[in-house]
Amino acid sequence: MGSHGTLNTITPCAACKLLRRRCAEECPFSPYFSPHEPQKFASVHKVFGASNVSKMLMEVPENQRADAASSLVYEANVRLRDPVYGCMGAISALQQQVQSLQAEINAVRAEIMKHKCREANLIPSSSHLALLSSGAVSIAAPPPMPLPQPTTAADYNTISDENVTYTLDNKYYLDN
Repeated sequence: MGSHGTLNTITPCAACKLLRRRCAEECPFSPYFSPHEPQKFASVHKVFGASNVSKMLMEVPENQRADAASSLVYEANVRLRDPVYGCMGAISALQQQVQSLQAEINAVRAEIMKHKCREANLIPSSSHLALLSSGAVSIAAPPPMPLPQPTTAADYNTISDENVTYTLDNKYYLDN
């Protein structure tokens, strides 16, 4: 987008246009909120407020501000779509989808094993086939435990980087 002054000499940035103010050369928003995409700043402003966004951007090292602005846009859009759970709702939905797909993979693997055993004549009775197809026999690790869900809105106030759970290979890790 150019330097701080290049963008706002022709037209004000999306932030200044929305806030109806003159876009100064040192405008903290102009490098990150193009006048050609006003909906991005509108979402961020609606969720976080212009003053808070300005403060957050100024706290981030300059070489990371573009990524921070993109992250704020993403988080604001998700929060507008899901005002209660926000990003956590999206993460939870994706984790449920992963668990469902893992269960489907396990079922397909059991079917493959059943067919391989049938071809090799290793399963002489139908009771063994019923046992395999019933899901009582598992050939993979059990699904991960579900994440604990906060029960009240006050519980969301405690969510921070320090207590976010990450999953990797069906094991849960706390980011400390």
